[in-house]
Amino acid sequence: MRLSAPIYQLKRRAKLLARDEKIPLHAALDRIAREEGFAGWSLLAVQVARSSGERDILSRLSDGDIVLLGARPGHGKTLLGLKLLLDAISDGRRSVFFTLEYTEQETKQRIRTLEGETPGLGEALEIVTDDDICAGYIIRHLAEAPRGTVAVIDYLQILDQRRNKPVLSEQLGALQAFARKAGIILAFLSQIDRSYDPESKPLPDLQDIRLPNRVDMSLFSKACFLHEGKAQFQTIT
Repeated sequence: MRLSAPIYQLKRRAKLLARDEKIPLHAALDRIAREEGFAGWSLLAVQVARSSGERDILSRLSDGDIVLLGARPGHGKTLLGLKLLLDAISDGRRSVFFTLEYTEQETKQRIRTLEGETPGLGEALEIVTDDDICAGYIIRHLAEAPRGTVAVIDYLQILDQRRNKPVLSEQLGALQAFARKAGIILAFLSQIDRSYDPESKPLPDLQDIRLPNRVDMSLFSKACFLHEGKAQFQTIT
């Protein structure tokens, strides 16, 4: 698969198109995708995610891992997180998607693009969209979950936005302790700071995570960073 430009540039082009022609962003994205030979933007994004060299995340994880999936918008971190959950379902595990970003319907639409030759696989995925999602909420929801359960949290920084919730560092500390004790894998989708420059390094890393407040990154045990169809998996602790 060869695109006429990196996916982030295509997304930027779509935003300009939406502004100039006063059309919804999703319509502009689909138009750009058709110009690249895809029926829609979601199919283009899936293809980019599938072309990554780090598609098989689950086999690299152990019970109790806290995982960071980081990328700039449009580079496939959500799709990678959802693929992780589908792989877990295929492996007979309980899978939960906690999202403060997408609706249940939007999530199901994305899941369908990933099911491939196993349609209906995503029906076993639990999708949680409650506005009260935070560390305490996640711990309560997964209190009786069996070891090996996989949960993806969408996304890291949004847990830090509500003033009536503990600061992000405290939430991560509580989730790390819970995951290790319960043997549950927690994966966090994460934003990358706008200062990240792909000209200086091909992939972002821990130094590029956007954090409004200080967080001890050693709380994470593993990470995977994506950019322009490339990916790099690393062990942190």
